Amino acid sequence: MSVTSHHSFCLSRIPFKIGQPKKQIVSKTVERDFEREYEKLQKLEDQTKKLHKDMKKSTDADLAMSKAAVKISADLLSNPLCEQDQAFLDSITALDTAMKRMDAFNQEKVNQIQKTVIDPLKKYSGVFPSLNMAVKRREQALQDYKRLQSKVEKYEEKEKNGPAMVKLHQAKEELRPVKEDFEAKNQQLLDEMPKFYQSRIDYFQPSFEALIRAQVVYFTEMYKIFSELTDQIDQGGLTDEQRQRETEAKLTELRALSIVADD
Repeated sequence: MSVTSHHSFCLSRIPFKIGQPKKQIVSKTVERDFEREYEKLQKLEDQTKKLHKDMKKSTDADLAMSKAAVKISADLLSNPLCEQDQAFLDSITALDTAMKRMDAFNQEKVNQIQKTVIDPLKKYSGVFPSLNMAVKRREQALQDYKRLQSKVEKYEEKEKNGPAMVKLHQAKEELRPVKEDFEAKNQQLLDEMPKFYQSRIDYFQPSFEALIRAQVVYFTEMYKIFSELTDQIDQGGLTDEQRQRETEAKLTELRALSIVADD
């Protein structure tokens, strides 16, 4: 939600019609500074939510991948070929063991990312509703300030007789705490919004360092697992191209069989 749309939302919730005072309540510079800082935080909120969602999708996909790999190796183990060919059985058993190890390390990696990245992102996102509420209260205070300032100006324009002076005094007394309340809320947000925005670096840096460490550990283990698997199933040191040619030759033989020949 943009600053403008958020402000419009705030205004739409105010039940009374507000008179616009002639006196400028907030300088254009201050209002510009406020909107700039708040817009940065709105973008940060959107980016944090998106990152949380993307990280969750990524870890879900990781888990689905390793679970699927385990299922494939289990399906191959139950293939009738394994009962007839010991070499094939040994290769698939080695593959199955490697896939289960990969799945275990993957689960460990995902658990680590959940604790060090995804959960902190969710907690950080949970702070923004309070911030948005503080902005809404500041907006409400501003509208109250404008309404009462307009009221004071109306009495100041009237004839300076007894009753009018009494009403002017009452209006000024009513305005004073409202003005102080707005100024306090406004100043607090102007002071703290930049600090909150700057804090994102210190908050997220440990999470992203933990993410990198988790990935490094995982892929280091994957290198070991698949190196061992390659040593176990590698027959004759054939290259990928040689294996592909062997497969094509076998496929050609199969196609030559009468039961698969084209009519």
